Amino acid sequence: MDDARWHAAAESLVRYGRRMNPDGLAVGPAGNLSVRLDDVVAITPSQIRYDEVTPESICFVTLDGEHVGGEGRVSSETPMHLSVYRTTTAAAVVHTHSPRAVAASTVVDELPAVHYSILRAGGGPTIRVAPYERFGSDELARAAVAGLEGRTAVLLQNHGAITYGRDLAEAYERAQLVEWLADVHLAASGFGAPRILTDEELGQVASESARRRYGAAAGTTR
Repeated sequence: MDDARWHAAAESLVRYGRRMNPDGLAVGPAGNLSVRLDDVVAITPSQIRYDEVTPESICFVTLDGEHVGGEGRVSSETPMHLSVYRTTTAAAVVHTHSPRAVAASTVVDELPAVHYSILRAGGGPTIRVAPYERFGSDELARAAVAGLEGRTAVLLQNHGAITYGRDLAEAYERAQLVEWLADVHLAASGFGAPRILTDEELGQVASESARRRYGAAAGTTR
């Protein structure tokens, strides 16, 4: 056990967790964040408001779901987080209940490319909508993983969104971007059918981003 790494992970989860409500990504204790430390995952606890979460209340679980540290109650969405870690190279996962992402998930089968920044948010030309499953269920975990195939973000129907990244900062930024994209799509739909960027146009964006070394244009970390 590396106590220094565990404490640093707990502190980062507390810091980003306290942004969830002000940034409009969750209400009250809804949603959760996690980071992976080798074969252990640190995740925010269940039913504690983010402004009351402390490093000591962060939960530590193995990839098999065994609670190995932390004073808090393990989140019901831990199986979904663990499934993402087991099937991707994610180092951090953010699960939100942001209002526009939820709203979009109830009316579209996928969030289309209303803006080229979708390449950074989802890793593909669209952000899929995983079919509705009850929170905390194995079915939800499987649906989320299927929706993330080749992507770094997915909307969860009538529920929220989940994103991952190479670190917590990247995963959190993607969660914010998903909410912004959902907002743009819903706003545009109020005026009519939004114009969607073509695969060719998105390909040009990816090529130019690579040329300018803006990072992985497609946003994938798999």
